[in-house]
Amino acid sequence: MAAANGEKGFQVPELEIKFTKLFINGQFVDAASGKTFETRDPRNGDVIARIAEGDKADVDLAVKAAREAFDNGPWPRMPGCARGRILHKFADLVDQHVEELAALDTVDAGKLFQMGKLMDIPGGANLLRYYAGAADKIHGETLKMSRPLQAYTLKEPVGVVGHIVPWNYPTTMFFFKVSPALAAGCTMVVKPAEQTPLSALFYAHLAKEAGIPDGVLNIVPGFGPMAGAAIASHMDIDKISFTGSTEVGRIIMQAAAMSNLKSVSLELGGKSPVIVFDDADVDMAVNLVNMATYTNKGEICVAGSRIYVQEGIYDAFVKKSVELAKKSVVGDPFNPNVNQGPQVDKDQYEKVLKYIDVGKREGATLLTGGKPCSEKGYYIEPTIFTDVKDDMSITQEEIFGPVMSLMKFKTVEEAIQKANNTRYGLAAGVVTKNIDTMNTMSRSVRAGVIWVNCYFAFNPDAPFGGYKMSGFGKDMGIDALDKYLHTKTVVTPLYNTPWL
Repeated sequence: MAAANGEKGFQVPELEIKFTKLFINGQFVDAASGKTFETRDPRNGDVIARIAEGDKADVDLAVKAAREAFDNGPWPRMPGCARGRILHKFADLVDQHVEELAALDTVDAGKLFQMGKLMDIPGGANLLRYYAGAADKIHGETLKMSRPLQAYTLKEPVGVVGHIVPWNYPTTMFFFKVSPALAAGCTMVVKPAEQTPLSALFYAHLAKEAGIPDGVLNIVPGFGPMAGAAIASHMDIDKISFTGSTEVGRIIMQAAAMSNLKSVSLELGGKSPVIVFDDADVDMAVNLVNMATYTNKGEICVAGSRIYVQEGIYDAFVKKSVELAKKSVVGDPFNPNVNQGPQVDKDQYEKVLKYIDVGKREGATLLTGGKPCSEKGYYIEPTIFTDVKDDMSITQEEIFGPVMSLMKFKTVEEAIQKANNTRYGLAAGVVTKNIDTMNTMSRSVRAGVIWVNCYFAFNPDAPFGGYKMSGFGKDMGIDALDKYLHTKTVVTPLYNTPWL
């Protein structure tokens, strides 16, 4: 594969880090302890900034502000259309800062700058607009009772929400969670990942500028064992929404159960299969699978990391996949000619390289890649394994890196069995021209989303979430709005009514 870490020949935008403190009750403040932590640039390992390090004391302050804003503030009490207007203004402000926000996610997470400008940041604004439109359409139902009673349901905001956001898509995941919760009338405390806090703090600034009242949106950067644990176990938080690893998801569920039995929604790990049938256009399928595996350097929960190809086209598919992977340009994510940037940090970089080594030791054949490709920064070559068995670690465990495992199958029944042979169930891809095969596969694979002849087909109206150990609860769509609402039933007697 080509490397692009030599002479630049491209413009890296000048970037001022404006916000490094906690955002509590409408103000940027130092951590109560005075502690800070480093956030580093994965392109080179250099320190970008020192960020205020929140812990339990800061979470307590943020929750107190959020509780006051919910119990006594205007946000849950204003008409939905008024919340919608503010969310539209918030979205407009995001659009006005696309370049700066995309650059923050690039230096903090190693994400491609062009993709940030074209997809991530505008996508966040569009999520705000989608839920802005839903904010005045929250309503219950009139119920038909079997005796003289008048009954109806109310939809009420759940209260104070704790959002714990991952590092792989800092902007997208922020708005996956914050947008529907704001539309519902909730107040919230957000803990961005310690690897990528910069854009979340900028969004706090824009939210205040848009008119979101103080205390409604609070941002507490910090580490999981301190700030995250304080949110999960807090007695005055009513709901937790978490995206991250299955291991941490379990810890959060335990903390929620042991504290106030707050409701929990989890979007966790994945080991998503892409099943390619003999009737597929091979070139189209190779390009689709390449995108499914290597987008965002494989740091995506729905990455197509288990690739099952029917035996009739398997050899041609393998040959073309290796050729395409070798053409991939790995390098500085500000370079518009680059296809793949660095892994998010040193820990993730070393984890991916360890899994590649495990794959080789377990007997898989490394066809291409598998090595670091820069003396500086956390860059790894796009990697392809064949001769992969279903019980290998690289088949069963989430790698979260640019690693593809290619496997062969004969029949539809075998494809279904192999696709479902995982503890995860987040997403799957099916590539076929046969409508019957498509229908059978989409109904048989146990995953929360099935993409047929496409991949990463996200949309604000399409709910997203997993089966099995990939978690429960949906992001996006009206389903996501519902998880931030309680249903209350109200019943009154009817006297002298002519009908029921």
